[in-house]
Amino acid sequence: MHLFSPMTTKPKLERTGLLLVALLTLTAPAFGADSVVPASSMPWWFWPLALFVTCFLIGIVAVPAGIGGGTLFVPIIGGFFPFHLDFVRGAGLLVALASALAAGPMLLRGGLSSLRLALPLALLASMSSIVGALLGLALPASVIQTALGMIVLGIVTLMLFSKKSEFPNVAQPDSLSSALGIHGVFIDGASGQAINWQVHRTPLGLLIFLAIGVMAGMFGIGAGWANVPALNLLMGAPLKVSAGTSGLVLSLVDSSAAWVYLNRGAVLPMIAVPSVVGMMLGARIGARLLNVLKGSVIRKMVITLLLFAGIRALLKGLGIWV
Repeated sequence: MHLFSPMTTKPKLERTGLLLVALLTLTAPAFGADSVVPASSMPWWFWPLALFVTCFLIGIVAVPAGIGGGTLFVPIIGGFFPFHLDFVRGAGLLVALASALAAGPMLLRGGLSSLRLALPLALLASMSSIVGALLGLALPASVIQTALGMIVLGIVTLMLFSKKSEFPNVAQPDSLSSALGIHGVFIDGASGQAINWQVHRTPLGLLIFLAIGVMAGMFGIGAGWANVPALNLLMGAPLKVSAGTSGLVLSLVDSSAAWVYLNRGAVLPMIAVPSVVGMMLGARIGARLLNVLKGSVIRKMVITLLLFAGIRALLKGLGIWV
């Protein structure tokens, strides 16, 4: 039973990182509408407080994973909290935007984000995200949930079978990436080594990000879950650079799609405000973890978080786990 109906048509650091994933997985169901007393008997401040705590934990793990807070926010809040999915998706875009903006300055200073890599991709994705937002508000919530679960689980499968994704071997950049000057160097905080990187398959990457923008607006999740594999596995950027640059792409894409949800009245302050505040505070901690955690740990975090979120969204969309 929903509380609201839509107003519109619709070593130590390694253990620490994995522990945060476990805490998030265990904490989210505790706030579920079915695992605690009915929502109608709860005081007015319970759900905003629960949103704040949950989003704080999401922000800590989402930035190192490079998937954006909305990727976890929408399936967890939509699945375990008694809010309609339209409101959750509208808040999810603002949450993903908040986590990206909070972590952005630290990532840029540390060389873990690249403006030259992010800007051309984000430009195309931000335009197509507006189309995705209009499409998402017109489709039934069950269809969105099912499609979201299938896509996220597909990304998990791709990540599981990928090889050497921490530092991909790009023998020679393509002509477009050379013309745009898409290359760089960063200091790996885990090993202390300076890593030079470059990318290839840039034209294909631009097309992929057009599709990613549509999915970002449709599902209200920021599509960081798709940004990282596209940057890392397709274009050949190192995993840490992919995770960091994903935040810059999110900040542009989400700001475009969010206006559609705002215009349709699908952003509820009681959901959005505590979620954004918790996410921004958690994201600042997550940005520090990205600099010191090993790439292999980040990869495990990505797979674990996406697997949990994808299964939950798919089962709810099919009506199996409501």
